[in-house]
Amino acid sequence: MKKNVLAGLICMAVGFSATAQKLDKFGADLAKKSVMGKEIRVPYTDISSYYGYIKPGAAPDEVKGGKKMYYVYVWIPLAAPEIGVRMISPVPDSMKPSDKDYVTDDYKANEADTKNFFDTWVSLERAEGVLKIEDAAAKAKTAKWTVIDQNDDSGEMPAQPSGSKYNSLMRITSDTSNPVKSLVMGLYRIGFTTYKRGEVQGSFLAQIGAPIKLPGVAIAAKPENLAAAAKK
Repeated sequence: MKKNVLAGLICMAVGFSATAQKLDKFGADLAKKSVMGKEIRVPYTDISSYYGYIKPGAAPDEVKGGKKMYYVYVWIPLAAPEIGVRMISPVPDSMKPSDKDYVTDDYKANEADTKNFFDTWVSLERAEGVLKIEDAAAKAKTAKWTVIDQNDDSGEMPAQPSGSKYNSLMRITSDTSNPVKSLVMGLYRIGFTTYKRGEVQGSFLAQIGAPIKLPGVAIAAKPENLAAAAKK
């Protein structure tokens, strides 16, 4: 009897782990419907993926409010009706980079590490006055960054290995009457850290999506890498 109970618990644990690692299609707010009480979203047609890894003790890009902040830079080539951003840590077992994705060297070197992960917290910011991708490298450090939106925990995202739903997701609909919420062409960045003060470490997958095709959209670890990323 004890062996059967133990086997059952193991199967439950394996099943939970597999469920926790499954990342569903990334759907938009625009044109979402409710069918028999279930929310139906049209998947984003344009998704850019970034596979990253933060080494324990790695220096942050910036320290804000006592928290270590890291950035992923994004170039949006034209106005978008909506932008979605989501981040999951660790990278799900079922997700593997393609040749079109941005993959950091640290992720390649630590791809096998599935133990380290962090409670994600993300923001989306836009650099004011950067209207050419060629200017991103020179102007990113001195540009004024406007916070468009931020998210800590999303119930839509899979649970982390701990069982807590601490992964992040946000969808921003463009509002041309509001300068902050107007999703115009330009330089953006996804800022991320952990909700509680502490170390950001482990693998993560960041995705940015749009409901329309955005030719030339790019995502990279540094603003100077965006032009090359846009050619993928």
